[in-house]
Amino acid sequence: MFDVSKFTVEKARPLPVILLLDVSGSMAGESIASLNKAVNEMIESFKSEGALETEIQVAVITFGGNEANLVLPLTPSKNINSPQLTADGMTPMGAALSLAKNMIENKEIIPSKGYRPTVVLISDGAPNDAWEQPMNAFISSGRSSKCDRMAMAIGTSQNDPVLNKFLSGTENKVFLASDASGISQFFKMVTMSVSRSEERFSRNAE
Repeated sequence: MFDVSKFTVEKARPLPVILLLDVSGSMAGESIASLNKAVNEMIESFKSEGALETEIQVAVITFGGNEANLVLPLTPSKNINSPQLTADGMTPMGAALSLAKNMIENKEIIPSKGYRPTVVLISDGAPNDAWEQPMNAFISSGRSSKCDRMAMAIGTSQNDPVLNKFLSGTENKVFLASDASGISQFFKMVTMSVSRSEERFSRNAE
């Protein structure tokens, strides 16, 4: 009997990378310029990383002004033109966490067959919205609690209580970027971490 599955190529499994980026007013100037450059370099690296079995996808959620925004929906890295971010306003991190959790829990956006998402949180200061409940929900319940989580503090401290709470339950530590070179270094670490995950998943599929 004819088996169509033998003549079709299985679709690559998605490996989601979700960036939660502080674009509040305090990020204006060198910090936002360095962040734009580092995000672009990471995406360009991902474009050459994709294995046949894995498709690295990237989403960008910003929090600044008075709200969080989905600047880039989850998109295969090969199809992305990096967004250009601008800095303004307050630091509504709680809204960004809620937006990210809704994305992760939605199986139409991130299907069960996909790999565990990597979520990266970057901020240069304390949130000024109601962030505690969204944070607790993100790290303690549902699919979001099982994500790989990474965090960077820009010009503040590795002891930042909010970012350390985001990493609770993981082995990762808050990365401190004191200048532009630190931001670039952190995104190289993110790229290496995602690449290692991709290699591991590919080996397991063999």
